[in-house]
Amino acid sequence: MKRVCDTQKYRMKSSERWSKATSIFKEFEEQCATPIGRLRQVADAMTAEMHAGLASEGDSKLKMLNSYVDNLPTGDEHGLFYALDLGGTNFRVLRVQLGGRDGRVAKQECTEVSIPPELMTATSSELFDFIAKELERFIATEGEGFFLPPGGQRELGFTFSFPVKQLSISSGTLIRWTKGFSIDDAVDKDVVVELTKSLDRQGIDMRVAALVNDTIGTLAGGKYLNNDVAAAVILGTGTNAAYVERAHAIPKSGEMVINTEWGNFRSSHLPVTEYDQALDQDSLNVGEQIFEKIISGMYLGDIVRRVLCKMAEEAGFFGDIVPPKLKTRFILRTPEMCAMHHDTSPDLAVVGSKLEDIFGISDTSFEIRRVIVELCNIVATRAARLSAAGILGILKKMGKNTVKEGEKQRTVVAVDGGLFEHYTKFRSCLKSTLNELLGDEVAHTVVIEHANDGSGIGAALLAASHSQYPEV
Repeated sequence: MKRVCDTQKYRMKSSERWSKATSIFKEFEEQCATPIGRLRQVADAMTAEMHAGLASEGDSKLKMLNSYVDNLPTGDEHGLFYALDLGGTNFRVLRVQLGGRDGRVAKQECTEVSIPPELMTATSSELFDFIAKELERFIATEGEGFFLPPGGQRELGFTFSFPVKQLSISSGTLIRWTKGFSIDDAVDKDVVVELTKSLDRQGIDMRVAALVNDTIGTLAGGKYLNNDVAAAVILGTGTNAAYVERAHAIPKSGEMVINTEWGNFRSSHLPVTEYDQALDQDSLNVGEQIFEKIISGMYLGDIVRRVLCKMAEEAGFFGDIVPPKLKTRFILRTPEMCAMHHDTSPDLAVVGSKLEDIFGISDTSFEIRRVIVELCNIVATRAARLSAAGILGILKKMGKNTVKEGEKQRTVVAVDGGLFEHYTKFRSCLKSTLNELLGDEVAHTVVIEHANDGSGIGAALLAASHSQYPEV
């Protein structure tokens, strides 16, 4: 008799837990909702913030930075150009031989180098000296198929994906480090001057012709391959967007590529949940980069983890004991979240193995695994749909969200970044949402195109289009 009572109590307890977990799940789902009307409000808010940011500094969450890129590649460029792409714990060095309208990219080579962790917190000269030495090593391997004109100086495009106050096409001061770097003596210094000093110390005769971030590089690389490219978006660990602005729209300057820094966008229309607020409070930049914290790869996995943690703590979702690793920030990375979301096995075996590998949670039921797949879907869908709304905001600012009668119109948005490239369900949701927002007629004129490695080749192309040699 006692055993029957115990079984009934267990079932009741189990049922109460499931009911509470379902309630937490449903509430989160409702808070993340992105109906089409709300997305239109987000897009309108994005456009309004872009107008405000262009009109004057400090009036908008969007910095709308002048990139000083007023010469985008045309396809006529020729010659040998180098690129240095520094944006994280690795950097890449490329060289390209451009063959003009007919030869295009005749030949290219690339190498990737890991930065020793101690240099990420060392001094400016130590970091740039290390980079210069690796660059010297790469130049030494310059072989057949690469031609520098007699007496010509090598020119470099420098992709530096940290916040910079741009002063010209080839100069800019570092505002602050991100991504684990902390080199105090480099802040407020011109990063091109610092790199040039190191090049000189290594005896490398090279001129930095262009300083850009990865978004501007992606736009330049995209435009070189396809003249219809008018905007670029990065959807990877972080997020940003750039576009070509018409001359009359910029009180500060003439026609120019504008770096929106849209990761810092925020609006009352964004569906921000308690989990997003907690993530923001735990971050190094509280109150900043709100849009980025909802849509980019660095954060999506951690949002899922935070919801699971609450379900474990308040509803015993994984049993009587809350798995300790569930409380570790960023332990669930977005690539693992993507693998669970894409799991098509009959028993969701990938979800089961990821839960065990990452959190040490074993013997999960099929129902629990299915809830986790749904959680991943909610977080990824919200991110993809908001990304689409952001792109609509940019298209509206450019006047590309309507079809003008008698005008042949085609607008290409070049998109790069691991989130867009590898997270298939995110990518397809973004594209279908943008089509829905634009409507059938306009959707035919807008193309979302993957720009693989845009930032590296783009920097070399911008070095070419801003070369000191007029004949290039």
